[in-house]
Amino acid sequence: MARHLSTYVGLVHRGEQTLVDSLRQVASGHPEDPDTALVCRSLARQHEGGLQRLGPVADRYGEEDVEEPQRLHAEALTRTRSGGVGLLRDLQDLYVLAALLQTSWTILEQAAQGARDDELLQLSTEALTQVARTIAWLTTHLKAASPQILLVGP
Repeated sequence: MARHLSTYVGLVHRGEQTLVDSLRQVASGHPEDPDTALVCRSLARQHEGGLQRLGPVADRYGEEDVEEPQRLHAEALTRTRSGGVGLLRDLQDLYVLAALLQTSWTILEQAAQGARDDELLQLSTEALTQVARTIAWLTTHLKAASPQILLVGP
């Protein structure tokens, strides 16, 4: 029944770690925007907590090594771009990573319901709540920052 769960356990594990690393990269890469740096560090810590709770589930189902989030990270956030437009583009990259993570957790949540795995269901639901917070902040920050950056400039 659970033969492909290891694929998605691996996907969310790698995705969470990639998002944590990328949030930290954006925080350190944009010191000129202290609010962004502060929130990115805070979000990274919150996602890291979920990452630690994934351990028992990974032990139970196994974890297939999947490349998708790492490939995105390698192409997108090994370094940050400079300036306001660079910040917008980095925030968009974080959004793409978070959206991939959201769909992966949604798939795991559905599988947990089907398998009647209460532990995985609770973990998935909590992770989806966290990634929704991250996406909401990114969306709000992009909306607030883009007119100033694109129309007014530094």
